[in-house]
Amino acid sequence: MVHPSTPTGAPEQCRCGRPLYGPLAESLLPRIRRAAEGPHGITFVGSAAGGPDVPPVRVSWKQLHREACAAAAALQARGVAPGDHVALLGPTSRALVTTVQAIWLAGGCMIMLPIPLRFASVDDFMRQTRALLKSGQVSLLLVDPEMAAFYEPAPGDPPVLSLNEIQPGSPGVPAADDYRPVPDDPCRLAVLQFTSGSTAEPKGVMLPHHVIGANIDGMVEAAEVTMDDTIVSWLPLYHDMGLIGMLTVSMALGCSLVLASPLDFTRRPGDWMRWMDEYRGTITAGPNFSWVLATRALKRMNETGEKLDLSLIRIALNGAEPVDPDAVENFIEAARPHGFRPGAVFCAFGMAEVSIGGTFPPPMRGMACDAVDREALEREGIARPAHPGLPTTRRLPLLGRPVPGLEMRICDPATGEPREVRQVGELEIKGTSVTPGYYGRPDLTAQLFRGEWLRTGDLAYFVEGPEEERELVICGRIKDVIIIAGRNIYPEDIERAVGMIEGVRAGNVIAFGVEGARGKEAIVIVAEVRGAASLEELRRAIRRRVIEVCEVPPRDIVLVQPGTLPKTSSGKLQRSLCRKQYLGKELIPVE
Repeated sequence: MVHPSTPTGAPEQCRCGRPLYGPLAESLLPRIRRAAEGPHGITFVGSAAGGPDVPPVRVSWKQLHREACAAAAALQARGVAPGDHVALLGPTSRALVTTVQAIWLAGGCMIMLPIPLRFASVDDFMRQTRALLKSGQVSLLLVDPEMAAFYEPAPGDPPVLSLNEIQPGSPGVPAADDYRPVPDDPCRLAVLQFTSGSTAEPKGVMLPHHVIGANIDGMVEAAEVTMDDTIVSWLPLYHDMGLIGMLTVSMALGCSLVLASPLDFTRRPGDWMRWMDEYRGTITAGPNFSWVLATRALKRMNETGEKLDLSLIRIALNGAEPVDPDAVENFIEAARPHGFRPGAVFCAFGMAEVSIGGTFPPPMRGMACDAVDREALEREGIARPAHPGLPTTRRLPLLGRPVPGLEMRICDPATGEPREVRQVGELEIKGTSVTPGYYGRPDLTAQLFRGEWLRTGDLAYFVEGPEEERELVICGRIKDVIIIAGRNIYPEDIERAVGMIEGVRAGNVIAFGVEGARGKEAIVIVAEVRGAASLEELRRAIRRRVIEVCEVPPRDIVLVQPGTLPKTSSGKLQRSLCRKQYLGKELIPVE
């Protein structure tokens, strides 16, 4: 990709501080206004509509835009000006979605604060929230009444308003006609997205309007999204896949969106598939664990004779965490009686630092895997093809090609020297939807880039895909790799295998390395268990399974109660925090 350069040959930069790759993409505001003129809208279901027994609520994009204009006028009346940072704290609702758009209409930067999946400690939640408010230099905090009991203002906090106080129809809220349009500025920050698990040292990914716009353009082109698509999502709006990949794409394009709350999904995973049936959904997305839960729900439906029509699904995106090929195949088998087409499986890669969409496979291609020799991958960093049926083989999903506007390369993590096809190295990215960096953290931003290239921290390689174009394969995170006797052992492999043992909760296993005898690294397993007849027998089964996977016995196996493993607000396992808890003897084993 050729981009503008200065007389010295260095790339030109926009006001965001990143290289220019041609004209800046259109900002969100004109996109939203165009979408408001279309025929489609958003349907709130479940608790997002007001409760499990409340009928669904459909709002056209035109009506939502009018309501957002009124809310934006209310924000302006309270002094919100272009460039101000406004934070939101609340569950998925019509008011929350309206306010997201209102903040952008007022020229503000929106920060969606995470809601913990487990309220183990209100004090911890308050500490995390205050750290994010301080790091993001928030000038106004809008709190949903449901969350008011969990948030107690203290000296030094930004001003706090109830979300209801700026909604149309509330006392003193201006009309939509009172809204004063702000100048369109593609370089203005639209979102400050705090990365999963960034609590002790918050990292706010800066996403200007043109960066998000460029990523939306790339995703829409790669996934062939049209106005005729119906997107169905329960993903949390404090996660980039839910906020940008589902909500913002729909709001900016003007296609139909069916929106539920994560709480609805966790309570009744089968409702996800029922919404796809009822609303004739064509596109949906979720992390690997959610497809596992959907599989279990579909199996129960198959046993009871409940029938759904899933034949219209053309993109069933699996991303945000490592994709397990076995889990994908199990879902296909369970969904087949409901008309699901295997080609709809859409294994993708993304990250907040590129807005969300990184690589997409061709639509309706289905899952494709690369079968490689595990030992060559671990010892030599080479993805050597191997027979899929061998116990020494590791299957890794192909995650597609970079979405338009992005370029990728694989490099030696230490030197930056490019690697060849099937050589493992660090994935680096540059292009139109790459973040300028972390807000207020020039030190972390400097570490994030190697020249123009964003360093992802992911170990990956390229392979020739079925369409004879290079596709991305992710092996794991550099910081999580366990190095034993010159081998790079990927914890995902161990966690997946241990999670298949009866009595262990699948998706709730953490493997990490600790310093062992003579300074060598050793493996520790921490697993949530439920319904195990004998804990000692379960430990022996885990030990045998770990040896089968990596030929190295674990130094320690800790069995804990369900719901106690540390996870991010979006449900990702926190290996480094679990390791810290283990070393600090903070884990509480089951008796």
